[in-house]
Amino acid sequence: MKRYIVLYLAPLSVAERFAQATPAEAAKGMRLWQEWSARIGAGLLDPGKPLGNARRVTPTGTRETDSEVIGMSILQATCMDEALAMVEDHHHLHWAEQCEIVVLEEQPIPELQR
Repeated sequence: MKRYIVLYLAPLSVAERFAQATPAEAAKGMRLWQEWSARIGAGLLDPGKPLGNARRVTPTGTRETDSEVIGMSILQATCMDEALAMVEDHHHLHWAEQCEIVVLEEQPIPELQR
């Protein structure tokens, strides 16, 4: 099995709207996450959490930065197509028109394998 990192992207305006959700909207959002998690089953290694307070690190230092990455999850699948099928109708994609998902496959580093 391979591991896949799922990044949830949304513009800052959408992320701010999410942060100001009413209790009913938040409960609906949690229900959608739980339903997705149940559908994925053992393929969902880590449901992740919202992300924020982005900092960019360069050789000359760090600074605050904007980031459209607002959350992440970790999946386990046999191939990229299987991982993509797990998120193809993810509720994040229906949250706002500008929402997107990026799926990245972890690549092995043979020198670090035990």
